[in-house]
Amino acid sequence: MVNRIRTLASLYHQAGFRWSAFRLAYAFRLRTGLIRLQMPQYKWADRPLETWLRKGIPSTSEAYFQWRKQHSPKFFFDLSHAERSGNEDEAHWDKQTAIAEADRILNGEIKYFSHQFIKTGFPPNWQTDYVTLTLSDSEGEGSLPSQLGILRRSAAQNDMNKHWSQLSDDSSIDIKFIWEPNRFAFVYTLVRAYAATKDDKYADAFWTAVESWAEENPPNTGPNWMDGQEAALRLMAWVFGLYGFARSTASTPQRIAQLTVLVASHAERIYQNKSFAIFTHSNHAVTEALGLWMAGLLFPELKYSDRYLDFGYLSLEREARAQIFPDGTYSMYSLNYHRFILHIYLYAIQLGEVNHFPLSTQLRESVTKSITYLSRLIDPKTGQMPIYGSNDGALVLPLNNCDFTDYRPLLQLDWYITKGEWLFDAGEWDEDIFWLCGESLTAKNAKDAKKEEREKNLSALRVLGGESYPNGGVYLLRNTDSHALIRCTDFTSRPSHADQLHIDLWIRGHNIAVDAGTYLYSGEGIWRNGLAHTSAHNTVTVDNKDQMTMLSRFTWTNWSKGKVLKHDKNIWQGEHDGYKPVSHKRTVILLEGDRWLVIDHLVANEPHQYSLHWLLSDFPFEQKDNLVLLSLGEMKYMVQTGMVDGNGKFSLVRADPSSTRGWRSRYYGHKEPAISVMLEADSPQVTFWTFFGVEGDVLEIVGNTLKVNSTEIRLNPTNN
Repeated sequence: MVNRIRTLASLYHQAGFRWSAFRLAYAFRLRTGLIRLQMPQYKWADRPLETWLRKGIPSTSEAYFQWRKQHSPKFFFDLSHAERSGNEDEAHWDKQTAIAEADRILNGEIKYFSHQFIKTGFPPNWQTDYVTLTLSDSEGEGSLPSQLGILRRSAAQNDMNKHWSQLSDDSSIDIKFIWEPNRFAFVYTLVRAYAATKDDKYADAFWTAVESWAEENPPNTGPNWMDGQEAALRLMAWVFGLYGFARSTASTPQRIAQLTVLVASHAERIYQNKSFAIFTHSNHAVTEALGLWMAGLLFPELKYSDRYLDFGYLSLEREARAQIFPDGTYSMYSLNYHRFILHIYLYAIQLGEVNHFPLSTQLRESVTKSITYLSRLIDPKTGQMPIYGSNDGALVLPLNNCDFTDYRPLLQLDWYITKGEWLFDAGEWDEDIFWLCGESLTAKNAKDAKKEEREKNLSALRVLGGESYPNGGVYLLRNTDSHALIRCTDFTSRPSHADQLHIDLWIRGHNIAVDAGTYLYSGEGIWRNGLAHTSAHNTVTVDNKDQMTMLSRFTWTNWSKGKVLKHDKNIWQGEHDGYKPVSHKRTVILLEGDRWLVIDHLVANEPHQYSLHWLLSDFPFEQKDNLVLLSLGEMKYMVQTGMVDGNGKFSLVRADPSSTRGWRSRYYGHKEPAISVMLEADSPQVTFWTFFGVEGDVLEIVGNTLKVNSTEIRLNPTNN
């Protein structure tokens, strides 16, 4: 009881009075049904197009269609340009990949979380969890997954006719498995395929899906109306389809009139519950702001377009100031969510420019700082980045053939919009620029003329030594062909993972020591956001506890406080207070030849169980005692752990079926094996060391000194 009171007190202290008061008031609206009175269910026929339009705007389908043709605001591209993308000389993208994916969509397969195709039929049943059903079918009748699938099917059926406020996003159903196809991300692929082929079947598929969605999802009814952010993402995709298929014969006056009704109803849904997104202090607020701003900007004929435009604009500006830290890092402490909001802002910046409605210089500067920061984390050869923090598989603009884990499309687009320059050489990551900026993807002469500029930009990504991003709690050490990312944060907004002093280590383009990722927010048992815990990260746990208290899937209390003690070109040292009265100090030392040494010093007055954990990529490996050799082609990388005094208990696990140990997730809903190395000790104090090198390196400990080949390092971190 005492601990619960302390936890709630911590939550109140960290969230503040206004947030706490709002949450209580919102809970009252939900439980009393007041929100159902404020945002009632209705049928589409109850509110036809004429009820949404300003006075003087024609509302019959044909007349409205003609009005839109004459008064429609501009979008990113005109179709005559997009149609030329089918010519290999005009576009640096593989049209056949887009066409093949679009054909799979028409054949009833939709890509979930920008990674895995799931058989759904087309159009899908918009309230079905196809991921669980796929698992159920593969396991066979009578199995536990099969029984779970039947239960979930029944639960979804019961939810279809309820007001969205009566439903929970935290039940036996992972709501993201229902929401994913409802984001309509597949529309971007259909538009790309249509641009390459001019085949009306892709346009007709878009309109068929929109009509099906409207039929199965009456306003404010069912799970797909629960979340304003989902509504805004759906709006973005629908608008892209509206403009992308503008010249298709499938885009009839009746269909365009119906889509305008859908846009208006979604904007109303977002606006009427806007406070909820604002008080999340998250990417929800940014996304919903864009949804309203875009509806007001592109549909000025709507009765409340001015209201949506003004509120959306002010919210976009406010949230950029609040959520993008001064050093360019992001307040949700998540790289994927950082990419998410940058896609939103780039979309808004460019759409504003096209329609002579620019966003502020301050906002653009914040976005530029973010992209400069992210450019320091990327591996230019692969586009890969660490995946620290929450990763729900969201990709706002799937406008290229690159893998979900490739950040080059974002950086290339952002660099071009904010700096007017190209960061990378030509590649499939250029396609986003084509769609949002109308830039011919070859633009070969211009790019060749700026080759020196690009080489200068890329060389800046590989500056040796240390870089600090204290607002976001990210620190870098970079060697000739390796680098380490270290997490040490004094949280000023809600933490994502309990990952103080976590390290991601990259050597010669290979992510050796990795972040486990997320996998699932609403999984069963241990997989209920299980990879957010300290034990899944490359750090030390004390008495098998987290560094903070997990109150719910997304809420941590008793935030730990990280502090940097030293950071220069070849050493970093920091500590955190998450295990008071135990003190944990970590020292990271960059050695010659892309070798690395990590020292963890833990001190207490009484014995504790200390567990040093490293999660390694799933390369072929050999183990001998406390040494692991990872084979990468002809190279063998060495990971060895030890203690200054004693030996401890060493263990290695790969893909443990009964725990979260030995797993990583690069894509939401998908986990893969990894190598979990752990060294445990029971003592009042302990000094762990971990060495990353190559096969043949010689280590020798004499007292408190570790000799690595010919280099001696004191293992007492206070003296380093």
